[in-house]
Amino acid sequence: IFCCDQSSRHILGTIFPAPNFNPIMDAQLLGGALQGISCEKDVLIDILTQRCNSQRLMIAEAYRDMYGRDLITDLKENLSHHFKEVMVGLMYPPASYDAHELWHALKGVDMEEKCLIDILASRSNMEIFQIKEAYLMQYNNALQQDIDSETSGHFRDTLMNLAQGTRMEGYADPSTAAQDAMILWEACQQKTGEHKNMLQMILCNRSYQQLWMVFQEFQNISGQDIVDAINECYDGYFQELLVAIVLCVRDKPSYFAYRLYHAIHDFGFHNKTVIRILIARSEIDLMTIRQRYKERYGKSLFHDIKHFASGHYGSALLAICAGDAEEY
Repeated sequence: IFCCDQSSRHILGTIFPAPNFNPIMDAQLLGGALQGISCEKDVLIDILTQRCNSQRLMIAEAYRDMYGRDLITDLKENLSHHFKEVMVGLMYPPASYDAHELWHALKGVDMEEKCLIDILASRSNMEIFQIKEAYLMQYNNALQQDIDSETSGHFRDTLMNLAQGTRMEGYADPSTAAQDAMILWEACQQKTGEHKNMLQMILCNRSYQQLWMVFQEFQNISGQDIVDAINECYDGYFQELLVAIVLCVRDKPSYFAYRLYHAIHDFGFHNKTVIRILIARSEIDLMTIRQRYKERYGKSLFHDIKHFASGHYGSALLAICAGDAEEY
C-alpha cells in the first residue's frame, strides 16, 4: 500500500535544462564525435544525457543546418545494440517516443503487452492526446485502430478505453465513491463480461482523486485491498493492466520503481523496459522513482543498473539515472 499524500512531496526528474546551453557548439562536438575514425561515444553520452529534451531537439536542428544530415540517422548508422536504442530514444520528443514504443509493441515480432500497459495505464489525458497525434503522424495509422486489430478481449477493451484519454480530472464525489466501490466488489465476485466492463469503465474514467476514495471504500466494504482482490479474481494481461492502473493512481513513481525492479531482476535485465522507463520518466519523476526504489528494495537503482549493464550502454543508463545524485 502506498502513501497517499502526493501533493506534499516533490516529484522530480533527473535531467534538467543545461545552463549556458549552446546548441551550435553541441552540434559541432557531436559531428566531430560521429565523423571520427572511431565514434567517440563518451562525447555522445556527455552531451545527450545532460541536456533536456527540448535542448536536444535544438541540437538536432543545429546539426542539420551544419552538416545537412539528420542526427538520428547518423546515430543509428554509427551505433549498435542497446547503446543505440538509448541515444536514439533520447532524440525523440516525449509523445513521439511513446508513440514509437507503442507501435513497436503492437507491430513487432512479439507483441509486448507490458509496454502497452506501462504507457497507457500511466499517461494523462493530455499526454495520450499528444501520443495519438504523434502516432498518426509517424505511422499513418490511428493508435486505437492498431490496438483494436492487434489485441483482444477485455484487455483490448480496457486499452481502447484508456487510449480515449477521457478520464475525469480533479473531480471527486464522496457520495458516488461507495457506489463505485460496491460495483467493483461485485465485479470481483461475479466476473461476468458485463462486470468486467463495469470494472474497467470505473478504473479508466474516474478521476485519480475519485478513485482514491473508491479504493478506500472498497477496503471498508470487502476488508480487502483492491489490488489483492483483482489479483485473486482475474488473470492474464487484463489483470496486470487493472493492477497497473490502481498502482498509478496511488503513486506513479512507486509503480515505475516496481516495474524497473522486475525488469532488472526477473528477466535477467529486460533492456527494452529499463531503457523505456528511464528515458520516458527522466524529466518527470525519475529522481522520485529512484527514491522509491531505494526505500522499497534496499539497493539503489543506480547500484542495480551498474551491476547488470556495462560499457557505454551502462554509462548512458547511469548518466540518465543519476542526474545530480547525492547518493548512489
